[in-house]
Order: sequence, then C-alpha cells, then structure tokens
Amino acid sequence: MNGPELLEPVFEFLDTLIAEHGHILYMALVYVSLPLIVWILSGGLRRRLTHQGSTAALAIIVIWRTSTPPPLPPDIVGDYRSPAGDDEQSFDA
Repeated sequence: MNGPELLEPVFEFLDTLIAEHGHILYMALVYVSLPLIVWILSGGLRRRLTHQGSTAALAIIVIWRTSTPPPLPPDIVGDYRSPAGDDEQSFDA
C-alpha cells in the first residue's frame, strides 16, 4: 500500500465531517480564534526575557454612528443639450 491508499479513509472521514457538520466546525473555529488573536496581540508569542509583569495593554475601539449622513446634492436640472436645437444629439453614434 502506498500513501494515497493509506490516507483515503482519513480524507473520506474529513469530507463527511465537513459536509454534515461544517457550519458547526466553522463557528467553533471562529470562537476559538478570537481569544487566540487577543493573546497574540497582547504579546503571548514574545519570549519573556525577564520575569517582570507584562505592561502590554489591549485597546478595542468601537465607533457607533448615531447621526445620519448629510443629504446628497440636488440633481442638475439641465440636460446639456446643444444651443442649436432640441432635435440634435450631442453624442451621435
């Protein structure tokens, strides 16, 4: 037996697992990744050279927009026709 023949049952198991429970696996990985990202950003991967306490701080900034954006400018009333006449088109094809 060679490598692909030995790994075929493993791949079939993973395909079935993802097909039947992929949405649950995705949500579990999302919830596991959030504390992992916080740990990495707070210095969890840096080697501690001294045994002093860490002074790293994590700041999360959330901006809520409570006001509505300003209104759009008014539409231009003119339709850019040439002054020679209304029956002419400025962009002939």
